[in-house]
Amino acid sequence: MSPRRSSTRALIMMAILAFLMAAVPLIVMADSNADGLDPGTEFYVAKRNQDAIRQIADLTSSGDKVDADLIRTMIQTPQSEWIETGSPKQAQQSVKNIVKRAAGKGTVPVLVAYNIPFRDCAQFSAGGATTVDEYKAWIDGVARGIGREEAVVILEPDGLGIIPWYTNIDGNLEWCQPAEADPATVAADRFEMLNYAVDALKAQPNTHVYLDGTHSGWLSVGDAADRLFKAGVDRADGFFLNVSNYQFTANQAKYGSWISACLAMGNFAGCPNQYWNGGPATNWAGTNMDNFQEWRSEPYSGNPDDLKWNTVGIDSRYEGVEATTHFVIDTSRNGQGPWDPSSYNFPDAQDWCNPPDRGLGLTPTADTGNALIDAYLWVKIPGESDGECTRGLGPAGETIDPAWDLIDPPAGVWFPEMALDLAQNANPPLD
Repeated sequence: MSPRRSSTRALIMMAILAFLMAAVPLIVMADSNADGLDPGTEFYVAKRNQDAIRQIADLTSSGDKVDADLIRTMIQTPQSEWIETGSPKQAQQSVKNIVKRAAGKGTVPVLVAYNIPFRDCAQFSAGGATTVDEYKAWIDGVARGIGREEAVVILEPDGLGIIPWYTNIDGNLEWCQPAEADPATVAADRFEMLNYAVDALKAQPNTHVYLDGTHSGWLSVGDAADRLFKAGVDRADGFFLNVSNYQFTANQAKYGSWISACLAMGNFAGCPNQYWNGGPATNWAGTNMDNFQEWRSEPYSGNPDDLKWNTVGIDSRYEGVEATTHFVIDTSRNGQGPWDPSSYNFPDAQDWCNPPDRGLGLTPTADTGNALIDAYLWVKIPGESDGECTRGLGPAGETIDPAWDLIDPPAGVWFPEMALDLAQNANPPLD
Protein backbone atom coordinates (compact mmCIF):
# COMPACT_ATOMS: atom_id res chain seq x y z
CA MET A 1 0.00 0.00 0.00
CA SER A 2 1.06 3.60 -0.51
CA PRO A 3 4.15 4.91 1.33
CA ARG A 4 2.62 8.36 0.99
CA ARG A 5 0.09 7.71 3.74
CA SER A 6 0.83 10.05 6.61
CA SER A 7 1.13 8.83 10.24
CA THR A 8 3.18 10.34 13.09
CA ARG A 9 2.16 9.40 16.68
CA ALA A 10 0.23 6.41 18.11
CA LEU A 11 -2.01 6.43 21.20
CA ILE A 12 -4.19 3.61 22.54
CA MET A 13 -7.89 3.98 21.80
CA MET A 14 -9.48 6.30 24.34
CA ALA A 15 -13.17 6.32 23.43
CA ILE A 16 -15.66 3.64 24.41
CA LEU A 17 -17.49 1.58 21.81
CA ALA A 18 -20.65 3.60 22.21
CA PHE A 19 -18.83 6.71 21.04
CA LEU A 20 -17.46 4.93 18.00
CA MET A 21 -21.00 4.12 16.99
CA ALA A 22 -22.44 7.57 17.65
CA ALA A 23 -23.90 9.50 14.72
CA VAL A 24 -22.29 12.77 13.68
CA PRO A 25 -24.50 15.42 15.30
CA LEU A 26 -24.26 18.35 12.95
CA ILE A 27 -24.84 16.62 9.62
CA VAL A 28 -28.33 15.67 8.50
CA MET A 29 -28.21 11.99 7.56
CA ALA A 30 -30.43 9.36 6.00
CA ASP A 31 -32.15 6.71 8.11
CA SER A 32 -29.70 4.10 9.41
CA ASN A 33 -28.75 1.64 6.65
CA ALA A 34 -31.83 2.77 4.67
CA ASP A 35 -30.19 1.84 1.37
CA GLY A 36 -27.31 -0.22 2.72
CA LEU A 37 -26.81 -3.59 4.31
CA ASP A 38 -29.37 -5.20 6.57
CA PRO A 39 -28.11 -4.60 10.14
CA GLY A 40 -28.70 -8.29 10.81
CA THR A 41 -26.29 -9.39 8.07
CA GLU A 42 -23.98 -12.26 9.02
CA PHE A 43 -20.69 -12.10 7.13
CA TYR A 44 -18.90 -15.09 5.66
CA VAL A 45 -15.89 -16.63 7.37
CA ALA A 46 -13.29 -17.01 4.64
CA LYS A 47 -11.19 -20.11 4.09
CA ARG A 48 -8.53 -20.30 6.77
CA ASN A 49 -4.90 -19.70 5.95
CA GLN A 50 -3.03 -23.00 6.30
CA ASP A 51 -0.01 -21.22 7.76
CA ALA A 52 -2.32 -19.84 10.46
CA ILE A 53 -3.45 -23.41 11.21
CA ARG A 54 0.21 -24.42 11.51
CA GLN A 55 0.87 -21.52 13.87
CA ILE A 56 -2.00 -22.66 16.08
CA ALA A 57 -0.56 -26.19 16.10
CA ASP A 58 2.92 -24.92 16.96
CA LEU A 59 1.61 -22.76 19.80
CA THR A 60 -0.50 -25.63 21.13
CA SER A 61 2.37 -28.12 21.03
CA SER A 62 4.59 -25.67 22.90
CA GLY A 63 1.99 -25.38 25.66
CA ASP A 64 0.85 -21.86 24.74
CA LYS A 65 -2.87 -22.55 24.65
CA VAL A 66 -3.85 -18.94 25.36
CA ASP A 67 -2.11 -17.57 22.27
CA ALA A 68 -3.26 -20.54 20.18
CA ASP A 69 -6.84 -19.70 21.12
CA LEU A 70 -6.30 -16.05 20.19
CA ILE A 71 -5.11 -16.95 16.69
CA ARG A 72 -7.94 -19.47 16.34
CA THR A 73 -10.53 -16.85 17.30
CA MET A 74 -8.96 -14.35 14.91
CA ILE A 75 -9.12 -16.63 11.88
CA GLN A 76 -12.67 -17.73 12.73
CA THR A 77 -13.83 -14.10 12.50
CA PRO A 78 -15.48 -13.07 9.18
CA GLN A 79 -12.94 -11.70 6.75
CA SER A 80 -12.82 -10.89 3.07
CA GLU A 81 -11.83 -12.98 0.08
CA TRP A 82 -9.38 -11.25 -2.28
CA ILE A 83 -9.86 -11.89 -6.01
CA GLU A 84 -6.60 -10.73 -7.58
CA THR A 85 -5.64 -12.79 -10.61
CA GLY A 86 -6.81 -15.22 -13.23
CA SER A 87 -8.69 -15.18 -16.50
CA PRO A 88 -12.32 -14.00 -16.60
CA LYS A 89 -13.45 -17.63 -16.50
CA GLN A 90 -11.17 -18.40 -13.54
CA ALA A 91 -12.35 -15.31 -11.67
CA GLN A 92 -15.96 -16.28 -12.36
CA GLN A 93 -15.47 -19.78 -11.00
CA SER A 94 -13.57 -18.62 -7.92
CA VAL A 95 -16.25 -16.07 -7.07
CA LYS A 96 -19.06 -18.51 -7.78
CA ASN A 97 -17.52 -21.03 -5.38
CA ILE A 98 -17.23 -18.41 -2.63
CA VAL A 99 -20.74 -16.98 -2.94
CA LYS A 100 -22.30 -20.45 -3.08
CA ARG A 101 -20.44 -21.55 0.07
CA ALA A 102 -21.47 -18.34 1.81
CA ALA A 103 -25.11 -18.66 0.76
CA GLY A 104 -25.13 -22.24 2.00
CA LYS A 105 -24.14 -20.96 5.44
CA GLY A 106 -26.67 -18.12 5.37
CA THR A 107 -23.87 -15.53 5.26
CA VAL A 108 -22.75 -12.73 2.96
CA PRO A 109 -19.19 -12.78 1.55
CA VAL A 110 -16.99 -9.70 1.30
CA LEU A 111 -15.10 -9.88 -2.01
CA VAL A 112 -12.13 -7.64 -2.78
CA ALA A 113 -11.72 -7.03 -6.51
CA TYR A 114 -8.03 -6.16 -6.86
CA ASN A 115 -6.80 -6.49 -10.43
CA ILE A 116 -6.81 -3.03 -12.01
CA PRO A 117 -3.90 -2.13 -14.34
CA PHE A 118 -0.94 -0.50 -12.54
CA ARG A 119 -2.23 -1.80 -9.24
CA ASP A 120 -0.29 -0.34 -6.28
CA CYS A 121 1.96 1.50 -8.78
CA ALA A 122 4.55 -1.33 -8.90
CA GLN A 123 5.03 -1.50 -5.13
CA PHE A 124 4.69 -4.59 -2.91
CA SER A 125 1.25 -5.49 -4.28
CA ALA A 126 2.07 -4.78 -7.92
CA GLY A 127 0.22 -6.63 -10.66
CA GLY A 128 -3.18 -6.49 -12.24
CA ALA A 129 -4.64 -6.65 -15.72
CA THR A 130 -2.57 -5.22 -18.54
CA THR A 131 -5.21 -3.40 -20.60
CA VAL A 132 -8.56 -1.70 -20.19
CA ASP A 133 -10.36 -4.39 -22.19
CA GLU A 134 -8.68 -7.17 -20.21
CA TYR A 135 -9.83 -5.59 -16.97
CA LYS A 136 -13.39 -5.12 -18.17
CA ALA A 137 -13.55 -8.76 -19.22
CA TRP A 138 -12.20 -9.81 -15.81
CA ILE A 139 -14.81 -7.70 -14.00
CA ASP A 140 -17.51 -9.27 -16.16
CA GLY A 141 -16.26 -12.64 -14.94
CA VAL A 142 -16.49 -11.52 -11.31
CA ALA A 143 -20.02 -10.21 -11.89
CA ARG A 144 -21.14 -13.46 -13.53
CA GLY A 145 -19.65 -15.41 -10.62
CA ILE A 146 -21.78 -13.44 -8.14
CA GLY A 147 -24.93 -13.84 -10.18
CA ARG A 148 -28.04 -13.50 -8.02
CA GLU A 149 -26.33 -14.27 -4.71
CA GLU A 150 -25.72 -11.52 -2.18
CA ALA A 151 -22.18 -10.17 -1.90
CA VAL A 152 -20.27 -7.09 -0.81
CA VAL A 153 -17.57 -5.96 -3.26
CA ILE A 154 -14.69 -3.78 -2.13
CA LEU A 155 -13.72 -2.42 -5.53
CA GLU A 156 -9.98 -1.88 -6.00
CA PRO A 157 -8.23 -0.82 -2.78
CA ASP A 158 -5.94 2.13 -3.62
CA GLY A 159 -7.78 2.37 -6.93
CA LEU A 160 -8.56 6.04 -6.28
CA GLY A 161 -5.76 6.79 -3.84
CA ILE A 162 -2.99 5.85 -6.29
CA ILE A 163 -3.84 6.86 -9.86
CA PRO A 164 -1.05 6.77 -12.47
CA TRP A 165 -0.11 10.14 -13.95
CA TYR A 166 -2.93 11.87 -12.09
CA THR A 167 -3.27 15.60 -11.52
CA ASN A 168 -5.23 16.06 -8.32
CA ILE A 169 -7.88 18.58 -7.35
CA ASP A 170 -5.17 21.08 -6.34
CA GLY A 171 -3.54 20.89 -9.77
CA ASN A 172 -0.53 18.85 -8.62
CA LEU A 173 0.83 15.91 -10.59
CA GLU A 174 1.10 12.98 -8.19
CA TRP A 175 4.03 10.67 -7.55
CA CYS A 176 2.82 7.52 -9.36
CA GLN A 177 4.33 7.94 -12.84
CA PRO A 178 5.03 4.50 -14.37
CA ALA A 179 7.18 4.76 -17.48
CA GLU A 180 5.17 2.13 -19.33
CA ALA A 181 1.89 4.03 -18.94
CA ASP A 182 0.63 6.67 -21.37
CA PRO A 183 0.50 9.91 -19.34
CA ALA A 184 -2.14 11.33 -21.67
CA THR A 185 -4.71 8.55 -21.13
CA VAL A 186 -3.91 6.35 -18.14
CA ALA A 187 -5.73 8.42 -15.49
CA ALA A 188 -8.85 8.67 -17.64
CA ASP A 189 -8.60 4.92 -18.23
CA ARG A 190 -8.68 4.35 -14.48
CA PHE A 191 -11.95 6.23 -14.09
CA GLU A 192 -13.42 4.51 -17.16
CA MET A 193 -12.62 1.08 -15.74
CA LEU A 194 -14.03 1.86 -12.30
CA ASN A 195 -17.24 3.26 -13.77
CA TYR A 196 -17.55 0.15 -15.92
CA ALA A 197 -16.96 -2.07 -12.90
CA VAL A 198 -19.59 -0.28 -10.81
CA ASP A 199 -22.20 -0.76 -13.54
CA ALA A 200 -21.28 -4.38 -14.27
CA LEU A 201 -21.38 -5.36 -10.61
CA LYS A 202 -24.51 -3.38 -9.79
CA ALA A 203 -26.28 -5.10 -12.69
CA GLN A 204 -26.37 -8.10 -10.36
CA PRO A 205 -29.48 -7.80 -8.16
CA ASN A 206 -27.90 -8.41 -4.75
CA THR A 207 -24.40 -6.94 -5.03
CA HIS A 208 -23.26 -4.09 -2.77
CA VAL A 209 -20.35 -2.13 -4.30
CA TYR A 210 -18.01 0.28 -2.51
CA LEU A 211 -15.28 2.46 -4.04
CA ASP A 212 -11.96 3.61 -2.56
CA GLY A 213 -12.26 6.62 -0.23
CA THR A 214 -8.70 6.14 1.19
CA HIS A 215 -8.51 7.23 4.85
CA SER A 216 -8.30 10.25 7.12
CA GLY A 217 -4.51 10.47 6.97
CA TRP A 218 -4.37 10.51 3.18
CA LEU A 219 -6.58 12.43 0.74
CA SER A 220 -8.33 15.61 1.77
CA VAL A 221 -12.11 15.38 1.99
CA GLY A 222 -12.64 17.31 -1.24
CA ASP A 223 -10.03 15.35 -3.18
CA ALA A 224 -11.55 12.04 -2.08
CA ALA A 225 -15.06 13.22 -2.98
CA ASP A 226 -13.91 14.46 -6.38
CA ARG A 227 -12.31 11.12 -7.27
CA LEU A 228 -15.28 9.14 -5.98
CA PHE A 229 -17.65 11.26 -8.07
CA LYS A 230 -15.55 10.67 -11.19
CA ALA A 231 -15.53 6.92 -10.50
CA GLY A 232 -19.32 6.65 -10.31
CA VAL A 233 -20.00 6.55 -6.58
CA ASP A 234 -23.51 7.86 -7.24
CA ARG A 235 -24.33 4.49 -8.85
CA ALA A 236 -22.47 2.42 -6.27
CA ASP A 237 -23.56 1.69 -2.70
CA GLY A 238 -20.90 4.03 -1.35
CA PHE A 239 -17.22 3.99 -0.52
CA PHE A 240 -14.78 2.22 1.79
CA LEU A 241 -12.22 3.63 4.20
CA ASN A 242 -9.01 2.49 5.89
CA VAL A 243 -8.45 -0.71 3.89
CA SER A 244 -5.13 -2.23 4.97
CA ASN A 245 -4.47 0.74 7.23
CA TYR A 246 -4.54 1.53 10.93
CA GLN A 247 -6.46 4.78 11.40
CA PHE A 248 -8.85 5.02 14.36
CA THR A 249 -12.46 4.03 13.67
CA ALA A 250 -13.77 7.23 15.25
CA ASN A 251 -11.66 9.29 12.86
CA GLN A 252 -12.90 7.34 9.86
CA ALA A 253 -16.50 7.86 10.96
CA LYS A 254 -15.91 11.62 10.95
CA TYR A 255 -13.90 11.63 7.73
CA GLY A 256 -16.48 9.50 5.97
CA SER A 257 -19.35 11.72 7.09
CA TRP A 258 -17.52 14.75 5.71
CA ILE A 259 -16.87 13.04 2.37
CA SER A 260 -20.56 12.15 2.19
CA ALA A 261 -21.53 15.75 2.96
CA CYS A 262 -18.99 17.05 0.44
CA LEU A 263 -20.50 14.81 -2.25
CA ALA A 264 -23.88 16.32 -1.42
CA MET A 265 -22.49 19.85 -1.66
CA GLY A 266 -20.83 19.27 -5.04
CA ASN A 267 -18.21 22.02 -4.62
CA PHE A 268 -15.40 19.56 -3.98
CA ALA A 269 -12.53 22.04 -4.03
CA GLY A 270 -14.28 24.14 -1.39
CA CYS A 271 -15.18 21.32 1.01
CA PRO A 272 -13.93 21.70 4.60
CA ASN A 273 -11.36 19.03 5.39
CA GLN A 274 -9.14 17.48 8.05
CA TYR A 275 -6.08 19.53 7.13
CA TRP A 276 -7.61 22.73 8.54
CA ASN A 277 -10.51 22.39 10.93
CA GLY A 278 -11.62 25.94 11.67
CA GLY A 279 -15.27 26.91 11.43
CA PRO A 280 -18.03 29.01 12.95
CA ALA A 281 -18.08 26.85 16.08
CA THR A 282 -14.40 27.63 16.79
CA ASN A 283 -14.62 31.30 15.79
CA TRP A 284 -12.52 30.18 12.81
CA ALA A 285 -9.58 29.02 14.87
CA GLY A 286 -8.21 25.90 13.21
CA THR A 287 -5.32 23.51 12.72
CA ASN A 288 -4.34 20.23 11.05
CA MET A 289 -6.23 17.33 12.66
CA ASP A 290 -3.96 14.90 14.53
CA ASN A 291 -4.41 11.33 13.28
CA PHE A 292 -2.91 9.95 16.47
CA GLN A 293 -5.70 11.14 18.69
CA GLU A 294 -9.29 9.98 18.43
CA TRP A 295 -11.45 12.75 17.04
CA ARG A 296 -14.66 13.93 18.66
CA SER A 297 -16.91 16.96 18.58
CA GLU A 298 -17.17 19.15 21.69
CA PRO A 299 -17.83 22.84 22.30
CA TYR A 300 -14.56 24.63 21.65
CA SER A 301 -12.82 25.53 24.91
CA GLY A 302 -10.51 28.15 23.41
CA ASN A 303 -7.47 25.93 24.08
CA PRO A 304 -5.57 25.61 20.76
CA ASP A 305 -4.32 22.16 21.73
CA ASP A 306 -7.91 20.90 21.74
CA LEU A 307 -8.23 21.71 18.06
CA LYS A 308 -6.01 18.75 17.23
CA TRP A 309 -8.83 16.34 18.09
CA ASN A 310 -11.96 18.51 18.05
CA THR A 311 -14.07 18.28 14.91
CA VAL A 312 -16.68 20.84 15.95
CA GLY A 313 -15.34 23.47 13.54
CA ILE A 314 -15.61 21.25 10.46
CA ASP A 315 -18.94 19.83 11.64
CA SER A 316 -20.33 23.35 11.93
CA ARG A 317 -19.37 24.12 8.34
CA TYR A 318 -21.37 21.11 7.12
CA GLU A 319 -24.36 21.89 9.33
CA GLY A 320 -27.64 21.40 7.48
CA VAL A 321 -26.10 19.46 4.57
CA GLU A 322 -27.98 16.22 3.87
CA ALA A 323 -25.28 13.56 3.61
CA THR A 324 -26.63 10.40 1.98
CA THR A 325 -23.68 8.46 0.53
CA HIS A 326 -22.92 5.46 2.75
CA PHE A 327 -19.55 3.89 3.54
CA VAL A 328 -17.86 0.95 5.25
CA ILE A 329 -14.72 0.92 7.41
CA ASP A 330 -11.94 -1.67 7.56
CA THR A 331 -11.36 -2.30 11.28
CA SER A 332 -9.15 -5.36 10.85
CA ARG A 333 -6.00 -3.82 12.35
CA ASN A 334 -6.86 -0.44 13.82
CA GLY A 335 -7.58 -1.29 17.43
CA GLN A 336 -4.49 0.57 18.63
CA GLY A 337 -4.55 3.24 15.94
CA PRO A 338 -1.65 4.14 13.64
CA TRP A 339 2.03 3.54 14.37
CA ASP A 340 4.39 6.33 15.40
CA PRO A 341 7.87 5.76 13.90
CA SER A 342 9.15 9.21 14.91
CA SER A 343 11.46 7.80 17.59
CA TYR A 344 13.37 5.90 14.90
CA ASN A 345 15.70 7.30 12.29
CA PHE A 346 14.54 5.34 9.26
CA PRO A 347 15.24 6.70 5.76
CA ASP A 348 11.66 5.68 4.87
CA ALA A 349 9.49 4.71 7.85
CA GLN A 350 6.89 2.89 5.72
CA ASP A 351 4.46 3.40 8.60
CA TRP A 352 1.73 1.59 6.64
CA CYS A 353 3.84 -1.56 6.19
CA ASN A 354 3.74 -4.21 8.94
CA PRO A 355 3.91 -1.74 11.83
CA PRO A 356 4.55 -3.36 15.23
CA ASP A 357 2.43 -3.12 18.38
CA ARG A 358 -0.87 -2.77 16.51
CA GLY A 359 -4.10 -4.62 17.33
CA LEU A 360 -7.28 -6.00 15.85
CA GLY A 361 -10.20 -3.56 15.88
CA LEU A 362 -13.99 -3.89 16.05
CA THR A 363 -15.21 -7.24 14.77
CA PRO A 364 -17.30 -7.20 11.58
CA THR A 365 -20.91 -6.15 11.84
CA ALA A 366 -23.55 -4.36 9.79
CA ASP A 367 -25.25 -3.16 12.97
CA THR A 368 -23.14 -0.02 13.39
CA GLY A 369 -25.63 2.36 14.95
CA ASN A 370 -24.49 5.06 12.53
CA ALA A 371 -26.79 6.24 9.76
CA LEU A 372 -24.04 6.42 7.15
CA ILE A 373 -21.81 3.48 8.13
CA ASP A 374 -23.10 0.30 6.50
CA ALA A 375 -20.57 -2.00 8.17
CA TYR A 376 -17.35 -2.48 10.01
CA LEU A 377 -15.41 -5.13 8.08
CA TRP A 378 -12.13 -7.01 8.24
CA VAL A 379 -11.07 -6.34 4.65
CA LYS A 380 -7.33 -6.76 5.00
CA ILE A 381 -6.63 -10.27 6.29
CA PRO A 382 -5.02 -9.73 9.71
CA GLY A 383 -1.85 -11.76 9.97
CA GLU A 384 -0.95 -11.50 6.28
CA SER A 385 2.10 -9.37 5.51
CA ASP A 386 1.85 -5.96 3.87
CA GLY A 387 5.12 -6.64 2.04
CA GLU A 388 8.85 -6.95 2.47
CA CYS A 389 9.26 -3.77 4.49
CA THR A 390 12.81 -2.45 4.79
CA ARG A 391 12.25 1.10 6.17
CA GLY A 392 14.43 2.33 3.32
CA LEU A 393 17.51 0.44 4.54
CA GLY A 394 18.06 -1.88 1.59
CA PRO A 395 16.51 -4.07 -1.09
CA ALA A 396 13.29 -5.91 -0.35
CA GLY A 397 13.51 -9.61 0.40
CA GLU A 398 17.02 -9.49 1.79
CA THR A 399 17.00 -6.59 4.24
CA ILE A 400 16.08 -7.07 7.89
CA ASP A 401 13.11 -5.00 8.96
CA PRO A 402 14.35 -3.26 12.14
CA ALA A 403 10.78 -3.01 13.45
CA TRP A 404 10.71 -6.83 13.70
CA ASP A 405 14.41 -7.82 13.53
CA LEU A 406 13.72 -10.19 10.68
CA ILE A 407 13.12 -10.21 6.93
CA ASP A 408 9.40 -9.64 6.42
CA PRO A 409 7.39 -12.14 4.33
CA PRO A 410 6.17 -11.01 0.89
CA ALA A 411 2.79 -9.28 0.62
CA GLY A 412 -0.09 -11.64 1.37
CA VAL A 413 2.06 -14.30 3.07
CA TRP A 414 1.28 -15.23 6.68
CA PHE A 415 3.42 -13.31 9.20
CA PRO A 416 3.20 -15.27 12.49
CA GLU A 417 4.86 -12.65 14.66
CA MET A 418 2.59 -9.88 13.42
CA ALA A 419 -0.47 -12.13 13.61
CA LEU A 420 0.14 -12.84 17.30
CA ASP A 421 0.89 -9.17 17.95
CA LEU A 422 -2.46 -8.16 16.44
CA ALA A 423 -4.37 -10.79 18.39
CA GLN A 424 -2.73 -9.98 21.72
CA ASN A 425 -3.32 -6.23 21.28
CA ALA A 426 -6.92 -6.51 20.03
CA ASN A 427 -9.12 -3.61 21.11
CA PRO A 428 -11.73 -4.60 22.12
CA PRO A 429 -10.09 -7.85 23.29
CA LEU A 430 -10.93 -11.07 21.47
CA ASP A 431 -13.53 -13.16 23.30
